[in-house]
Amino acid sequence: MPYWLIKTEPSTWSWTDQVTKKTTCWDGVRNYQAANNLKAMQTGDMCFFYHSVRDRQIVGIVEVTRTYHPDPSDETGRFGMVEVAAVKPLKKPVSLDDIKLEPRLTHLALVRQSRLSVMPIDETAWNLILQMGGEG
Repeated sequence: MPYWLIKTEPSTWSWTDQVTKKTTCWDGVRNYQAANNLKAMQTGDMCFFYHSVRDRQIVGIVEVTRTYHPDPSDETGRFGMVEVAAVKPLKKPVSLDDIKLEPRLTHLALVRQSRLSVMPIDETAWNLILQMGGEG
């Protein structure tokens, strides 16, 4: 099963918003690499929910509940979206600083391509981040 990380600015859409709404469209992605990552997602894939900008930490886990389909907010018709549902918060948020300090995670796009909003996470990194978040 592939794993992913999706970023959001908490002032726009926070973990609290996600939990309250339960399932939501992950729309508004306009970067082609991030959009290709959305296209690769399958129902049941798990994603880390990352607060960007000020917090810069993984705070929870969501599950893909609907695969890539047109994003009605994109007037060009080039971009799409997936739908995700809240699964659970991490017991302890995992900060970007902690991820950067872990040598086994330096390969992640989160470290190397800081502006990418949707990225794959390999299984080894997924399990290590879960442990760092008190889930392992």
